[in-house]
Amino acid sequence: AEDGIRDISVLLEFRRVLFRSIVPYQAFKAADGYVIVAVGNDSQFRSFADFIKTDWADDPRFATNQARVKNRTILVPLVAAVIAQRKVRDWVNALAKINVPVAPVNTIDQTFAMEQIQSRQMEIIMPHELSPTPVRMVGSPLKMSETPVTYRHAPPHLGQHTKDVLLELSGPAHKATRSRQRRK
Repeated sequence: AEDGIRDISVLLEFRRVLFRSIVPYQAFKAADGYVIVAVGNDSQFRSFADFIKTDWADDPRFATNQARVKNRTILVPLVAAVIAQRKVRDWVNALAKINVPVAPVNTIDQTFAMEQIQSRQMEIIMPHELSPTPVRMVGSPLKMSETPVTYRHAPPHLGQHTKDVLLELSGPAHKATRSRQRRK
């Protein structure tokens, strides 16, 4: 159990460092929603800067990723101001054409309206104890003929299984405690 916790901690730290070590690499508010721009290297940054008609790629504060990381607090608001001027679809289409990684941040309705979600039958509707109406959820993309995925329970609410997880992680010494608690 401790190895699993350590693995998760390493993964979370890797993500934290990765996203802090590449600039710009985050969601930005566009005119009609949000878009993720992931400028992963100096060449992509030059393409991005040229596309938006700025000289940022020649500015020593932003010319290299290392400089952009150091000057994140200056650059990110500048990028945000530019991104806010156009619609999500405009950014996705334009940046994809110049090989700058980009993606829309979809709302739940947009997600479920996607052709791929519909064709893969990935919209799951289930009752949930905290909702007066059934909730919409994204199902598994895996469709196995002999062992299909089943959905028996809605997602837990915050803290619903905390005690069980902590008891499980605490090891065999606490199995008796766990057994006693389940009998109550």
